[in-house]
Amino acid sequence: MVNRVAVLSDIHGVLPALEAVLAEPDVAAADLIVLTGDIAAGPQPVEVLDVLADLGDRVCWVGGNADRELVEARAGKAASIEVSNWAAGQLRDDQVARLVTLPATATFAIDGLGPTLFCHATPRDDEEVVLVDSRMPRWAEVFAGLPAEVTTVVCGHTHMPFTRLVDRRLVVNPGSIGMPYGGAGAWWALLGPGVQLRRTAFDVDVACARVAAESTFPDAAAWADEYLRSQHSDADALAVFGPRDGR
Repeated sequence: MVNRVAVLSDIHGVLPALEAVLAEPDVAAADLIVLTGDIAAGPQPVEVLDVLADLGDRVCWVGGNADRELVEARAGKAASIEVSNWAAGQLRDDQVARLVTLPATATFAIDGLGPTLFCHATPRDDEEVVLVDSRMPRWAEVFAGLPAEVTTVVCGHTHMPFTRLVDRRLVVNPGSIGMPYGGAGAWWALLGPGVQLRRTAFDVDVACARVAAESTFPDAAAWADEYLRSQHSDADALAVFGPRDGR
């Protein structure tokens, strides 16, 4: 049984945002940090992976579609996102090897929440879309085959935080550390015995300047300006993602 778990999702290779969250007292004191995918595909992939690796066994790594795409890009299959192709070329061989081995899911018993499954998008697929307003039949579809004893599911992928019940099972999305939709800051979750959706504020101007200065990605300044400033609202994101959940 784990008492307190910090969930960090969709970091997307943004070092200043990650550092701000890791400095949070509740993250430093957590028994476990779980990464729910899309860790390194962004402007500072090497640095982000090194910081997380230095945390050792306190961190459980779960893979996402962007992590898989980095591995594929490194092997010669180009990703559809420019920053992913660039990031794949920056990674060291040992970092690629770590990404290759990332599991699709991990399950822990958490105080107050019971057996909790962590995944990136859904338990069965790393890029399916489910949203806070997805219909119950869609949830039943993506949870088909999930063991009955799993009482909580934690997912990421869509970069918007929410909690909701799905046929007596609690679903949590912590939002995104590095590419938030709906508001600037680094969004994460603290689990046990309940669920707290948290936002860590940081100086966005300073963070954007750091990314632009420290990354060699050619469009780093524009990328940071778009995503660290959260120029896409949750309404914008729902309009784009909505059709992908089968509605």
